Amino acid sequence: MLLHIQYTLAAVVIGFLLDMLFGDPHGLYHPVQAIGKWITLSETALRKILPKNRGGERLGGICLVILVAGVSTAVPWAVLFWGYRLHWAVGLAIESFLCYQLLAARSLRDESMKVYDRLKEDDLAGGRYAVSMIVGRDTANLTEEGVTKAAVETVAENASDGVLAPLFYMMIGGAVWGFAYKSVNTMDSMVGYKNDRYRYFGTAAALLDDVMNYIPARLSAVIMTLAVFFCGMDGKRAWRIFLRDRRNHASPNSAHTEAVMAGALGIQLAGDAWYFGQLHKKQTIGDPCRPVVIADVPRANRLLMATAWLALLIFGAIRLGIMLFIQTVSPGM
Repeated sequence: MLLHIQYTLAAVVIGFLLDMLFGDPHGLYHPVQAIGKWITLSETALRKILPKNRGGERLGGICLVILVAGVSTAVPWAVLFWGYRLHWAVGLAIESFLCYQLLAARSLRDESMKVYDRLKEDDLAGGRYAVSMIVGRDTANLTEEGVTKAAVETVAENASDGVLAPLFYMMIGGAVWGFAYKSVNTMDSMVGYKNDRYRYFGTAAALLDDVMNYIPARLSAVIMTLAVFFCGMDGKRAWRIFLRDRRNHASPNSAHTEAVMAGALGIQLAGDAWYFGQLHKKQTIGDPCRPVVIADVPRANRLLMATAWLALLIFGAIRLGIMLFIQTVSPGM
């Protein structure tokens, strides 16, 4: 949208700062909730009208992606179009708030620290419950080490999915591109499972999520490795483990930041895990240089926050440089 492209950087920075200060706005309806409900409604409708066979489910999954991504992108585009038409300050305020809602650095830190707080009080049951709120695996039988590893892994993985990837897309196309990414990522988290229900229906969403996260996941790993040095951790080991273990995951993207985190902390992550009552065999990431301890959760969060700030500086500087270059070669724009 050329109408407000000059305000994109300011909106993203303001949104980032709001997220760092306040986290998710409790009590307010979150747009991701709306996307989730739209996914559920669309899935229900598509399953009713399409054939209940492999081909019908694959077609339904493609239609789901078109419906959800289309609406999730069109709605913020329309809101921002009219907001900026009314006044640039109105548009900027709306876009800043939308960018704020698309980022999750503060909330990821706060929710994972709840796990740490429970474990610090020797409340394993409370730690299991707290970690169940932020991971998809079965947590009822996890040991203290298992709970801690799950918390550290979700911080590492969501550093890309929940922070740097939306930041990357918003720096390119503002809140509209951010919502396009978030809609696909939310679809993948809801239907991108390889179980009986979603083996074929969720294929399109899972593949598109892999494509959209391909570049952000790798940028996230590089930026996180740089952030390791600012945190006083082992940057050389983080880079070595990243190069060695970045493919040790069924997803082509998920292991990148996990590998950096494992190397930075000197611990081993991933490995076998239970999902919906079924054991999933998974490769390990990192070396067990020492046992995983609950203090690794705040250490992981320190690296998360350093990575987020560094990404804002790098992405923002690139965006600003491109804007200045365009103004120099095309002053009339």
